[in-house]
Amino acid sequence: MTTTSRPFSARGDQWTFLTHHARALIAPTQDSDARLRDVAERIGSTEPTERAVQLIVAGLEAAGDLTRTRVGRRNRYTIDFTVALLRHPAEADRPAGDLLTTFTHREDTPAAESGRAAS
Repeated sequence: MTTTSRPFSARGDQWTFLTHHARALIAPTQDSDARLRDVAERIGSTEPTERAVQLIVAGLEAAGDLTRTRVGRRNRYTIDFTVALLRHPAEADRPAGDLLTTFTHREDTPAAESGRAAS
């Protein structure tokens, strides 16, 4: 059986791997000073709206997954990478850092590039 790989748009799929909640958690690890408006733009230009991101962040904060600290006129958002925040029983014991570093870690250094080429 031959499987043909088709571009994402050709399949007509409308789902994404990460949820808006996951993206709202990832954003502060990339920029802890990002405004919620910036997070909304990073997640998607029209969906979710800034208000939807506010609700997501408020829920994450209420659950203790995210901490908001006032710095001047802005908020700084931080995540404890050691806390187990995944809700499904199959992943419930995994720390947040396992997921977040997977999506935020970049090996952009010349040493990493040369090490990868030698492997």
